[in-house]
Amino acid sequence: MSSPVILWFRQDLRLHDLPALHAAAQAGDVLPVFVLDDDAAGAWTPGGASRWWLHHSLAELAASIREAGGELSLRRGDTATALLALCDSVGATQVFCSRRYEPWAAAQESAVNERLAAAGIGIKRYGGALLHEPGSVLTKGGDPFKVFTPFWRACRREPIGAPKEMPTVRWAASRPRSESLDDWELLPHSPNWAEGWETLWAPGEAGASARLNQFLEESVQTYADQRDLPAIDATSRLSPHLHHGELSPRQIWAVCEQYKDAYPEASASVGKFQAELGWREFSYHLLHFFPTIPEDPFKANFAGFPWSTNHEHLERWRRGMTGYPIVDAGMRELWHTGYMHNRVRMVVASFLCKHLLIHWLEGERWFWDTLLDADLASNGCSWQWVAGSGADAAPYFRIFNPITQGEKFDKSGGYVRRWVPEIADLPNKYLHSPWETPADILEHTGIVLGEHYPKPIVDHRSARQAALDAYEVVKISNTAAA
Repeated sequence: MSSPVILWFRQDLRLHDLPALHAAAQAGDVLPVFVLDDDAAGAWTPGGASRWWLHHSLAELAASIREAGGELSLRRGDTATALLALCDSVGATQVFCSRRYEPWAAAQESAVNERLAAAGIGIKRYGGALLHEPGSVLTKGGDPFKVFTPFWRACRREPIGAPKEMPTVRWAASRPRSESLDDWELLPHSPNWAEGWETLWAPGEAGASARLNQFLEESVQTYADQRDLPAIDATSRLSPHLHHGELSPRQIWAVCEQYKDAYPEASASVGKFQAELGWREFSYHLLHFFPTIPEDPFKANFAGFPWSTNHEHLERWRRGMTGYPIVDAGMRELWHTGYMHNRVRMVVASFLCKHLLIHWLEGERWFWDTLLDADLASNGCSWQWVAGSGADAAPYFRIFNPITQGEKFDKSGGYVRRWVPEIADLPNKYLHSPWETPADILEHTGIVLGEHYPKPIVDHRSARQAALDAYEVVKISNTAAA
């Protein structure tokens, strides 16, 4: 009997359209393993919400492999050590895996390759997490794109391979020891802040497929018009599934292309959705070429920005107690569901950076711990985009007005009333600026501002001017440096 080949699962928790699995299946009997290596990522070890999803996704993956005739081996600790021990126990000489793009993951792959090679074990990496591998889409001068529109135009000119079904796999007969998923304690308890999430989300490959189909059947035709309305379930909510690799962007792309062929009238709306895959792609390519993006400003002059260190303001932002209803609704949605609507993400991020003048790193770290879809690339690039310090960034003087944003995108107040029930009885006219509510209406509703719901922690106009003044400091320092 030939020795098995190791399939090292990483952030690719699926069996379909997985190039590493296809290659491993052609090489021999496949022995799947997942290694929980909390030290490898350093400061970017998955946060609490991601670990909740990881638990359920691994359980689904293990069940799928078991149903197909295999057994997923779970190991915890240093990845190279775990893989070497597994190879030694079953006599494996080959390891297959999917590529990851975070800076720490590249360093991990290098270290694993070095240690395995010293033991006479080969390791082969494959793509599958992106439409195009970093380095394959460049400017005419051979440089990485720093602006989204030309990047996406170039991506559209490159062919996108068709996704593949699950191959015929001979699963290894070996059943090496496996740790217990429950022993990893990825789920919260005492308190269980994720209570009820199982009714909101369906982690795993089957759940990802079901969610994609539901989006195409119910929402994609109106996506372009309704995607900015947080009170409506008009977005795909596929980002946590993509983050954990439960389906590939290539699968999504192919299904969207088929949909456009079947419903040409929906092509523009579907194309708008596909462009969101493009933004994810853009972020990963940026991270590959500029690996300090999660921690350092992309625009160097922002290193001198006069950020505030107001801990009370930061805590009130985290808890959804700023006194600005659309901001507070978003932060509470995040805490209670592990998710936040994309339009609202921009509003709350702008509020933190430009109303409170608190460093975007604080927001990035909070999102990292609380978001189910906390991609290092998308999280870092998006925060820098809002702050004005990133690639293709929003101009710093573009400061989202939380009042008008609420009035425009939550006109009927359904989103705010759901997440900020303390002021649900206010008329729409005052819902997004409750401090302007006449005294007689407040008395009629029984709402006491400052007691039932906080007054604004900053004045919008004053905060906006303070942000513009701070930006002048950056411009002046940049001019001096030049």
